[in-house]
Amino acid sequence: MATRRRAAAPDDTAPQGSGAGGPRILKKYPNRRLYDTQTSAYVTLQDVKAMVLGGEDFEVRDAKTGEDLTRAILLQIILEEETGGVPMFSTPMLQQIIRFYGQAMQGVLQDYLARNLQTFTELQARFAEHSGGLGATPEAWAQFMQGQAPMMQGLMGNYIEQSKNLFVQMQEQMAKGALFPGMPGFGKTK
Repeated sequence: MATRRRAAAPDDTAPQGSGAGGPRILKKYPNRRLYDTQTSAYVTLQDVKAMVLGGEDFEVRDAKTGEDLTRAILLQIILEEETGGVPMFSTPMLQQIIRFYGQAMQGVLQDYLARNLQTFTELQARFAEHSGGLGATPEAWAQFMQGQAPMMQGLMGNYIEQSKNLFVQMQEQMAKGALFPGMPGFGKTK
């Protein structure tokens, strides 16, 4: 973890942390520095990443306007991870995601990805529980997954096939007008 430097909080009107009940507040200043109001110290993106990994609830706010910048900071961390090591997203995958922006199905994709990520996280937790805590290192998981490749491919293949079938059924219902009866543009009206 990066070294934190103690500093007095600059005098401004940005919201302070709400104590034990609310999220930890980080302020972002025009000089691109992040200030942790809980510890009264400047923090780095690596510190913020550690907060995410630790499951801490936090918000990043613009020091002057109070605007929520949490998503922007999280995207910045993802960008650093993607450019600094083994990327999680392939170029074609990123292109596909970009193509969904502004399209009618953008919200559906958002929900789909969120649910799939949640399911994957739950599966990972179950595997960790049943594997005797193999360790949380990527190398340990890679070794475990290599030994379990046929089973995992089958599991993930079945899951993807079920998701595809549900999506096709939804499309068929939309075409028949059964999903949104009477709604213009979604099939026949009664």
